[in-house]
Amino acid sequence: MRPFPLLTILALALSACSGAGDGGEGLFAPGVAGEMDVDGLTVGHRLMEAGEYELALQAYTRAAGQQGLTIDTLSALGSANLRLGRLGQAERLLRQAVEEDPDFPPAWNNLGVILMEQGRTGEASEMFRRAYATDNGDSDEIRDNLRLALARLDATGYGDEEENAEFQLIRRGQGDFLILNAP
Repeated sequence: MRPFPLLTILALALSACSGAGDGGEGLFAPGVAGEMDVDGLTVGHRLMEAGEYELALQAYTRAAGQQGLTIDTLSALGSANLRLGRLGQAERLLRQAVEEDPDFPPAWNNLGVILMEQGRTGEASEMFRRAYATDNGDSDEIRDNLRLALARLDATGYGDEEENAEFQLIRRGQGDFLILNAP
């Protein structure tokens, strides 16, 4: 019998026990490749951009479970419910968000979008005013939403451009969402 294979096996067994070559973790198996703690809000935002609103709602719900009902999770949950046409749930969540942080423009804006979808133009224009004021006029989307709401409020009959205009959802982070007519 040749001693070389036996010595090789012993050397490998000893190196495995000592943690050599595996990052010092001993005999434990490595984790799944690419496994990391991914933020549910980030996942939800990406799913919203992809038009996967139900999956985004699930990701936002997981984020709320991990982080609690913060201004970001409440606003995200409200926005996802809005995109799914669940206006009552969306309104409740966004009202809770603006109560928690009255200086958060995206929540005020998105609440205004919900109210516009419900035909409550007067109240919606007030929400857009608050969003615009808390944002210091820095957001073109909020300004456009306020302008459209005020035009609808002042108009006796809607013109084609105001009637077909889409209000814009905004959120903290990258990108914005255009709201389609909710059922």
